[in-house]
Amino acid sequence: MAAVQVIRSEWTKIRSVSSTLWTLSLAVVVTVALGMLISALSRNQYDGMPAREQLSFDPTVISFAGMTLGQLAMIVFGVLVVSNEYSTGMIRVSLAAVPRRGTFLAGKIAVATALALAVGMVTSFAAFFLGQTMLGPYRASIGDPGVLRAVLGGGLYMTLIAMFSMGVAAMLRSPMLSLGILMPFFFLVSNILGNVDATKKIGRFLPDQAGSRIMEVVPRAADDTPYGPWGGLGIMALWVLAALAGGYLLLKRRDAQ
Repeated sequence: MAAVQVIRSEWTKIRSVSSTLWTLSLAVVVTVALGMLISALSRNQYDGMPAREQLSFDPTVISFAGMTLGQLAMIVFGVLVVSNEYSTGMIRVSLAAVPRRGTFLAGKIAVATALALAVGMVTSFAAFFLGQTMLGPYRASIGDPGVLRAVLGGGLYMTLIAMFSMGVAAMLRSPMLSLGILMPFFFLVSNILGNVDATKKIGRFLPDQAGSRIMEVVPRAADDTPYGPWGGLGIMALWVLAALAGGYLLLKRRDAQ
């Protein structure tokens, strides 16, 4: 099957599964709504903050506060896109129609990534502008130094989260197992390693810890991180490439089941 036909087939699969589209919609709503709420609360609390906190106040990051929950929806999307066919048994039919497994996986990843990128960018820009509206006099402008980079980076971050989840799902095949590993990893393990003094130097090289730096504009106080915003996103991209490579190698070597 030609590459164009594979892409059309994968697009049809994604559109026909309502859970994947609902998941993406949830990513937008949760990220934007929570970002607006935290921004409004931050505006009310700003005058009572210590001077040190006011100096390091980053209005751009505040508007992205909902990314923590929004990425949960992107993880679910990435897992469902890849593992749904395994759970339903349709993977045998798909691989019979597209025997070249690299083409099959590349088509699936390409379509899902394009959709995740579009949703991620819409979410990031909406979260920024609506969040800044809530911040009122403390808001940042899209033209301020580093802000456009952070907003674009927010969309890329969400996309890479989805892609990493696709790679893990391709390796594990089971949606429950994939989510059972990814959810604790991002919401428990990563946060612990990134915030405990003894493990901070390790935690900051994890995909979400490194990638989220792209959304920061105001430098953190006493920050000794050895990479910048784009360097952090690059580290995250390496994690994604490793996950996708692992998924491809395992898909190529094992039987469809």
